[in-house]
Amino acid sequence: MTGKILASMAGVTTETQSDLPDDIRAAGAENHHLVLGPGAALEAEWIADGLSLPDTAAIRDYRLGRVRSQMAAMGYEGAILSDPMNIRYATDSTNMQVWVSHNPSRYCWVGVDGSLIVWEFFECDFLSAHNPHVQEVRPAVSSIYFIAGSRYEEKARKWSAEMLSVIGEHCGPNPKIAVDYLGYQEFQLLEAGGVTVGNGLEMMELARRIKSSDEIKAMKCAVHACESAMGEMRDALTPGMTEREVWAMLHAGNIKRGGEWIETQILSSGPRTNPWMQEASSRIIEDGDIVAYDTDLVGAYGMMCDISRSWLAGDGTPSAAQQRVYDLARHQIEHNSQLLTAGKTFGDLTHELWFPSVEEYRHYCVAYHGVGQCDEYPEILFPHMWEESGFDGVLEPGMVLTTEAFVGSRFGGEGIKLEEQYLVTESGPEQLSSFPLDLC
Repeated sequence: MTGKILASMAGVTTETQSDLPDDIRAAGAENHHLVLGPGAALEAEWIADGLSLPDTAAIRDYRLGRVRSQMAAMGYEGAILSDPMNIRYATDSTNMQVWVSHNPSRYCWVGVDGSLIVWEFFECDFLSAHNPHVQEVRPAVSSIYFIAGSRYEEKARKWSAEMLSVIGEHCGPNPKIAVDYLGYQEFQLLEAGGVTVGNGLEMMELARRIKSSDEIKAMKCAVHACESAMGEMRDALTPGMTEREVWAMLHAGNIKRGGEWIETQILSSGPRTNPWMQEASSRIIEDGDIVAYDTDLVGAYGMMCDISRSWLAGDGTPSAAQQRVYDLARHQIEHNSQLLTAGKTFGDLTHELWFPSVEEYRHYCVAYHGVGQCDEYPEILFPHMWEESGFDGVLEPGMVLTTEAFVGSRFGGEGIKLEEQYLVTESGPEQLSSFPLDLC
């Protein structure tokens, strides 16, 4: 049976790419923000600064190939993806990324056999029209209580009936399917239908870990845009501003340079810098305060820029205590970054890294983590955490990681947060972030 007939049996309407009316096709194929891109002025700025623009079609092809290769390697015949980051990776389509992360209402099917179906939010079928790999777009069925209310069980059954028909068309007997996130009822219904459900989060993290050359070009452009916004923050920072006023500049700078959102609001000043993880507040920054932040920014081309800096507010010089924690944090970043060499195991990396005494100083929750569309695999901890939470693996060319440092005395005083972004290459770590580390 064709996908259209099976969908009709499940009581839904489906459209292939060729079914889309001309005005709907134009909305997605010509006017989608991913097609329009960052804009000529921003692209010209990047080129003038020596950057190469990415081939976004090549990124799309590479990512879908990575998903299918990883699926096949793990013995899956297909995958059902609901995480908006995974949907974007596989289909190059976006829709209200933050909103759907907590209101699951769009998802996709990726088959090893070449099939690719997107279930889209209400009348948003045009949002995949720019991707020739997407063969069908169907209306999504959501069983979350906000959308389905007391009919959530009925919606879950409708979802599973349609998905089982898709699996039956594109897979053999006793299918094994990767799933990243799935409601409990949907999971039960798939298993009752004879489907073996596997860990799609593992599969997608492993697929996403190696970046293509065009993904790196995209990330370099995103970092350039992020650091331009950071420069605006630094130039404007003066005592008397609130933390939120400073933080708002990063948001504005990101959006106007093709960025998408910021995952956290971690910026603090003065006594709020230690312990770490305070979010931006109404506190008024005083002369001589440390102002520290973590960008956690999804920027141009949907690539993450995860960079941290700490600055001294005002025109003075740092105190001895401020200089001490800054010097420790900077040494930690500079030493640990150089360990990011291809072929090194996560275990060796963990036990070779440097950080100040945990008896005297607080540190960050991780020493390194992967980064791509967002924070990604792997998360690498500290030696004293290895036995309880560490896991092994190998650094490979094409992986991107950030090196983290937070140093704050356990006996009081301000803290310093620093973070850099690196590409693992055959010849050693390539630094992608370049904004000065200086405190003043």
